[in-house]
Amino acid sequence: MAEESSLRAVGWARSLPVSSGAKGARDWTRAHLTTLGWAATAPDLVDSVVLAVSELVTNAHMHARSAAQLILTWDEECLHVTVHDASPRLPEQRPSDAGATGGRGLQLVDALADTWQAHRCPRGKDVIACFQPHAAH
Repeated sequence: MAEESSLRAVGWARSLPVSSGAKGARDWTRAHLTTLGWAATAPDLVDSVVLAVSELVTNAHMHARSAAQLILTWDEECLHVTVHDASPRLPEQRPSDAGATGGRGLQLVDALADTWQAHRCPRGKDVIACFQPHAAH
């Protein structure tokens, strides 16, 4: 008889074509975080996750010029937000330019998430950000 794992996880996935923009990703993410009860217990965290999702999906659409696969996984310690796109080029944080209208997405993700990382995979790359509710610290 196999041992039962003590890890419990719940997850959701959605493909977002370039034409969909980031609003659909934000709305979809907010709805799923509400099912976790976070809208009532951690509204600031929900806002942080939604903003990070918006930035990551926008990066996939603009820089990779590809659809974005958005995956949310909650393992009772961390909400893993994964955005996959078709480009193998890893994202780079750029220095801030006060006059620039863009280029701060990864700086925002870095400030909002507990951790984040990017890695290549066979058909592109994954950017993964982890968000931990305050109770988990």
